[in-house]
Amino acid sequence: MLEIDVLTLFPEMITGPLSQSIMGRASDHGLISVRAHQLRDWTHDKYRRTDDYLCGGGQGMLMKCEPIFEAIEQLRREHTRVILMTPQGRVFRQSVARELAAPCMEGGDAHYIILCGHYEGVDQRVIDTLVDLELSIGDYILTNGAIAAVVVIDAVARLLPGALGDDRSSVDESFADGLLEAPAYTKPNVFRGMEVPAVFLSGNHRAIAEWRLEQSLARTRANRPDLYEAWAAAHPDFFTKKRKRVPLTGYKKRPEPSQQPESQQPESQQLEPPQQPEG
Repeated sequence: MLEIDVLTLFPEMITGPLSQSIMGRASDHGLISVRAHQLRDWTHDKYRRTDDYLCGGGQGMLMKCEPIFEAIEQLRREHTRVILMTPQGRVFRQSVARELAAPCMEGGDAHYIILCGHYEGVDQRVIDTLVDLELSIGDYILTNGAIAAVVVIDAVARLLPGALGDDRSSVDESFADGLLEAPAYTKPNVFRGMEVPAVFLSGNHRAIAEWRLEQSLARTRANRPDLYEAWAAAHPDFFTKKRKRVPLTGYKKRPEPSQQPESQQPESQQLEPPQQPEG
């Protein structure tokens, strides 16, 4: 089971989103337990203050040591990992989500305490003494760390066996193999003159798999060249071995329907490895 205790000044921002949809079902099935705690419950002054002015001067307020230390020391267990949501942290990626979910994916248990930063962050002594992992969900500033914590918890919980109903779902999603997902279609096969790619109607599962990989690569190259280059570097044989090419629709920005001729046919494209800089 995955157990997560969240320390925040806004516990309702945690309990609301994580009680819905997949997260709600995962909780009902005993796969995950998320408890949101009001950090002010560990304060002792009549104003329940969790912040104070910066030592040495400066703008903003900083979260104090005392309530954080007391809260974590009360909630921490032998194998607990403490995570701080902060813009200065390691960038959260799917690989990090798998790392955090790994103990439960292997049949074990895990316990995390997620500390949500607010104001100008937390006293460095908290980080030096208590925090095992600092995480950031991207290069931008949020109102508070509770929003980021919800993102992390949701991404990790999706990887728990049984959380999605079909365990293949988390394997087939974007980033699972370092690439973005290929385009997907459903019925009807023809909608307003737009047809589902013929390969899906062929019954040839190998051809479908090859088409999806080619499309996934094309989409990744267009939208995330950094991921495309990393995948290409890890799979050099993909671009050199001979294999039958499946015609592609080509992942690119489409013209508006009024500008696209009805007879226009999709173009095929040949994927090539990224160009290496000269010298």
